[in-house]
Amino acid sequence: MKLFKSSLLTLALAATSTWVNAQSLAITNATVHTAGEQGVLQNATVIVEGGKITAINPESVSADTVIDAEGKNLTPGIINAMNNLGLVEVGAVSRSRDAGAKSADITFDPSLAFNPKSTVIAYTRKGGITSSMVSPRGGDNMFKGQIFHADLSGGFDSVRVANNAVYLELGAESKGSRATNLQKLMNKLSDFQDKMAKAKKDDKKESELKRDEKVLEALLSGEKLMVVYADRASELLNIIKLKEQFGLNIAISSAADAVVVAEQLAKAEVPVIINALDNLPSSFDALNTSLDNAAKLTEAGVKVVMTSGGDTHNMYQLRFNAGNAIANGLSREQALEAITSNVAEVFGLNTGEIAVGKTADLVLWSADPFELSTKVDKIWIDGKEVSTQSRSDKLRDRYMATSDMPRAYTK
Repeated sequence: MKLFKSSLLTLALAATSTWVNAQSLAITNATVHTAGEQGVLQNATVIVEGGKITAINPESVSADTVIDAEGKNLTPGIINAMNNLGLVEVGAVSRSRDAGAKSADITFDPSLAFNPKSTVIAYTRKGGITSSMVSPRGGDNMFKGQIFHADLSGGFDSVRVANNAVYLELGAESKGSRATNLQKLMNKLSDFQDKMAKAKKDDKKESELKRDEKVLEALLSGEKLMVVYADRASELLNIIKLKEQFGLNIAISSAADAVVVAEQLAKAEVPVIINALDNLPSSFDALNTSLDNAAKLTEAGVKVVMTSGGDTHNMYQLRFNAGNAIANGLSREQALEAITSNVAEVFGLNTGEIAVGKTADLVLWSADPFELSTKVDKIWIDGKEVSTQSRSDKLRDRYMATSDMPRAYTK
């Protein structure tokens, strides 16, 4: 009898879950910034079902939930790239840091340590950020590990794509020469290419490859993105040569000198991931940082992805960084694309754009999303509305509450 009751309960819960997931949503009368080919749509309607955008401006509206946007701005959810969200809770507390290890190499998968319940995640949603490309810090190896894609829903299934891309760092060395890592990389790729050619000739199977070799194979086939940290213009040109020599799918992170070789980057179709607020040299490799770099690179035809950079706890301010790029020559739609659809395109994600078939990561704003005073009215991740209440809000409410007790105490 107990087993029978348990089975009935399981079926009931499954049915309830299916019903909840099947709930449809219509957002009407919105100013829709698609971040795609359709541009900006006035008084538009977006239909969401099963976590996906199923229609835009249908002839008739029929949904379980209908929200009148009252003309407000609806955008794709912002995607922040190259950060340690969910891997570092408090930078000064070593036992709360899981982004890297001394022994980390090309196979290091930090998504195994991702904490969807990190207090930083709800706080980050306040900035309209719905997902993140989380990167490792790695260790002594130039290969720091694998980048993964995670949403900010706070659920235990938040990791959408593990091992999405490989992250490695080139550039200046405090001991030795920057040429060493570049030479090691070229030799590693060349040696493995020769090995694969010989294996094909000898009719050897892929299953005989080691784990690190399988990653190299994915890189050389262009199946997996390689994100390379580098700044100096001459180094960026070497990375372009690597792409051409080995047929790699490459993006460059930091890229302080990118404006110097913008024409070459555009021609080679190499995107850059930059912090639009960088305007002072951080090293001798970064003498060309400027607030108008995002605009100059975009004008030259380079695909630009903007990141907040720095501490993970400040990720929520990415839209303000984009706003500063607008103040320095970038258009509003170009800035939006740099934090949504461009990120999705570079990392191969099915989100970042308001278009039929895309994952319904959406944000409804109180006003212009790039203005400091604007707030998130509503935010949806995978078609489900999530809260923007953070631990900071709860602490404020707790300690500001009226009480007969002394200040900072509550009943």
